[in-house]
Amino acid sequence: MIHTNLRYDLDLKDFWRKDARAHQENCFDPQAEQVAFGISMGRDCIFAELGEEGDPWGYTPSERMMELIKRYNEKAEIVIGKRALSEKPPLPEDARFPGIRQAGEIFKGKYTQYNGTLWLSSEMQTPRDLERTLDEADRINTREFILPRNWESEKKRIFEKYGIRPGGFFGFRGPVTFAMSLYGVENLIYLILDEPDLAIRFRDAILRVILEIWRIMAEESGYDPDTMQKGFRFNDDNCAMLTAPMYELFGYPVLKKVFEVCAPIPFRNRYQHSDSDMGHLLPILGTLDFTGVNFGPSVMVREIRKSMPRTRIDGQLAPFTLMRNDEDRIIAEVRRDCEAAKACGRGLNLTTAGSLNPGTLLSSVRAAMYAVQEYGQYDSK
Repeated sequence: MIHTNLRYDLDLKDFWRKDARAHQENCFDPQAEQVAFGISMGRDCIFAELGEEGDPWGYTPSERMMELIKRYNEKAEIVIGKRALSEKPPLPEDARFPGIRQAGEIFKGKYTQYNGTLWLSSEMQTPRDLERTLDEADRINTREFILPRNWESEKKRIFEKYGIRPGGFFGFRGPVTFAMSLYGVENLIYLILDEPDLAIRFRDAILRVILEIWRIMAEESGYDPDTMQKGFRFNDDNCAMLTAPMYELFGYPVLKKVFEVCAPIPFRNRYQHSDSDMGHLLPILGTLDFTGVNFGPSVMVREIRKSMPRTRIDGQLAPFTLMRNDEDRIIAEVRRDCEAAKACGRGLNLTTAGSLNPGTLLSSVRAAMYAVQEYGQYDSK
């Protein structure tokens, strides 16, 4: 038996009925009755919700995890009106493809898993280190480098047994974050200022590698690279570290070319996540015709909309507000964003401005839903 005290008078059935329509036309449907709701809970929220011991970012045996998910979903049905997490069992071990090498390894980088996040670093410190690395990267055959020796046999075996193809390459860390992870924040800034030609060479090498891996993995996944409509997304938190002119030299050309090749109009699905204070880059980013964006909590809906009039905004509730379960503050921030969406022509998918964090409770999600119900209703005229 689940015991929970529910706050807020919320018509759950009516809320989700309206929400289904709200997401149509990329959240710009003129017939939608309310602001779209996009907060999606993750498995790392289970332990706090259920009062169970466990590492939100660590390993949990699959049988225990499935039991926790079912208990969580039973509670979610009561609190927010639907089961929040997938109960689909994980694939068997022998249905998993062998790992491929990642883009950072082409530049002699190393990946380390910590607290559920994959971190990239390298030993490069000086422009001469970078030059040597770029020289070596130029000589690498990308297909031979990234695909393991048993790739073809495993790909064939898994498809014949399970009917599963490899996943494609439809997203990337982001050119600025990628470069700063490999070379350092200050080092990249000084490189752009002091040796712009080498910075441009670094930028172009990153672009080349992205497009090569994208095409290789499209072909391996059974797609035609020239007609597939999967689009591309960037996760570029560190773009905020560059001034607008510096970003225009280093980051912008990468996004522009990748979108032209991987997400051409009319197919396009162009996305960027940057949960940082990067409002100064909005005029530049606004020229890239994004389908959707998710920016930091200091970048407001009205500000984004000035540069991106037809882009879906996924935000702008601060993740730490939701994580702290401060329901009054949650309602205030959601109200702020709903009123901005109504004033600026729709297009808001109400969710967190950045990643949702462990510790977030279903009761806080319910508070956000209540705020949408009360303050996110569009004018019917």
